[in-house]
Amino acid sequence: MESVIYQNQEIRRWDVGPSTFLALPERGARLLNWHINMSDGSVRDIIHWPEENDSENFEQTHGGIPILFPFAGKCYDAGNENHWRFGQSVLPMPMHGFARSSNFRVRSMDQHGFEVELEPSEEAKACYPFDFTFTVIFHFLELSLQISLVLENEGREAIPWSAGLHPYFQLPWRKDLNLEDHQLAIDAKQVFQYLDGGIMKKIPGGSSPCTMENPDLINRVYYELKKPMAEISLLNQEEPVRISEVGGSASGSRLSFVTWTQNNTPYYCVEPWMSPPNAPENKTSRMVPPGGRDEFTVEIELA
Repeated sequence: MESVIYQNQEIRRWDVGPSTFLALPERGARLLNWHINMSDGSVRDIIHWPEENDSENFEQTHGGIPILFPFAGKCYDAGNENHWRFGQSVLPMPMHGFARSSNFRVRSMDQHGFEVELEPSEEAKACYPFDFTFTVIFHFLELSLQISLVLENEGREAIPWSAGLHPYFQLPWRKDLNLEDHQLAIDAKQVFQYLDGGIMKKIPGGSSPCTMENPDLINRVYYELKKPMAEISLLNQEEPVRISEVGGSASGSRLSFVTWTQNNTPYYCVEPWMSPPNAPENKTSRMVPPGGRDEFTVEIELA
């Protein structure tokens, strides 16, 4: 494990077999880049990070794997954007929560990864006024990585959460390819288009596989999965990247995927979430009892 200074930030580096992982553990628990060092001397990026980036707007940078906590997506309370209701209280909640703009304290770090604990700011406490411990654990392997989000309830009442990850996959994979040369496969019972105002429009027959230049994939929500995984590959199913929930007897039972990109960009986001967006209002949050612990672990692998 090594570290380098970039724009006044200490970026940690892990080399594991052919894989190189770059991360800022203390700042948003953010993985910046994952690339493969090919046998011919070339490099293939799996997780995209822009070469030019404004460090002052780090939290909004389109790259890496932002952590979405306590809620993935945007919350509404009776149409009131960026708010959510707990009991009789209406509380603020920024889109994707506050973890990506939070500081984290390093609990442990070695050649295999790191574990960090969120340090809530006053703004975070106003959004999520509970006694809790939230930790993020990265485990790096030669051709895969695992990310665990762990919430421990230190208080006396049950607390809700519906976290997620926002990986920016490098796509197309090579300069000689286009989006239409790639496909996405997700086997889901329910598929929705996520519209302005938090509305989810059901899409009949919207399951997969489908080619990734399809504009309807933007803001699509896959829910009630038949298998707890998504797979990006070439049209002949070669060179697949698989995203799946792992661990525990209930793994995959609460997994959703949200797909998103912007026009003419070198990335595509296939995002594993614990439930569809607007979880508190849609009653899809998971509750952690007093003294309890809940975990959401995702593996991204070159299959």
